[in-house]
Amino acid sequence: RKKAYQQVGFIFILIHLLKIKKMYVITGATGNVGKRVAKALLALNRPVKVISRKPEHVIELVSLGAIAAIGDVDDVEFLKKTFEGADAAFIMIPPKWDMADWRTYQDQISKAYLTALEGSSIKQVVMLSSIGGHLEHGAGPVSGLYPLEQGLKHIKGLSSVALRAGYFFENLYGSIGMFKHAGINGSPLKGDIKVAMVHTSDIATKAIEHFLNFNFVGHKHVFVAGPEDLTMTETTNQINEVLGTHLPYITFSKEDGLKGMLDAGLPPTIANGYSEMNECMNSGKFNEGYVRTRENTTPTSLKWFLENEFKHAYNA
Repeated sequence: RKKAYQQVGFIFILIHLLKIKKMYVITGATGNVGKRVAKALLALNRPVKVISRKPEHVIELVSLGAIAAIGDVDDVEFLKKTFEGADAAFIMIPPKWDMADWRTYQDQISKAYLTALEGSSIKQVVMLSSIGGHLEHGAGPVSGLYPLEQGLKHIKGLSSVALRAGYFFENLYGSIGMFKHAGINGSPLKGDIKVAMVHTSDIATKAIEHFLNFNFVGHKHVFVAGPEDLTMTETTNQINEVLGTHLPYITFSKEDGLKGMLDAGLPPTIANGYSEMNECMNSGKFNEGYVRTRENTTPTSLKWFLENEFKHAYNA
């Protein structure tokens, strides 16, 4: 009987060791979410490949033990080679600000991922998506995530989780110039529209939870919604409280919002995409299917972000 227990114990140890050796591929490894996912897995002694277009961008992760895979995620052969021997992947469509057609670019990346995953050793995928990811058209850049979300469901032997995240707190960094020079906070988004807002660290935590459990089967989406839904007026009030400012929130017209983005140097394809997304959010279609629950509520608050991160950037 003692020998039988020893054998069982050995089997459990072997299973544990095999779990530790699972290989993860992380795309967007230099971004707010991907980098956190990679670091967390490396801290747990998990083998990790990180994808980057430039080796200098992943020096820190390589120093922590990651394997660098240098190439472009629209290169199918590169992805196939990178996926070899891996068990799971975190995938996202990286932002790119110099393309002529945003949706075409997104579709190219989606097709490359789906082609490379077909027949690969990857069995689990966690994808960075967005609230609004159910909309094939009409939600600007978020609709560009739809083909990838849906395409993952048709790959034999693959299970996937799409993390439909809320509005990133970190997006507020892009408004610092407006706060300082115009003395306002503003966008084409109506001031009374409730928006799920989330810190990217909470999105990374959700990704890591799925990877470590490694028991999800089939295909699903989960919302990652931050601690509360906020209007832009409420968000601006919290900004004023932390910064000691008196910024009003101004709702821009569609035309003024689009002109502002173009004047700021955004290519027309991106400016038009954001304009469409704002209209979709104002209409309520963006949030169709989203309901706040205990499971999709995450802990990091806007106030914490403003006090511990945003304020330092604002004062820099």
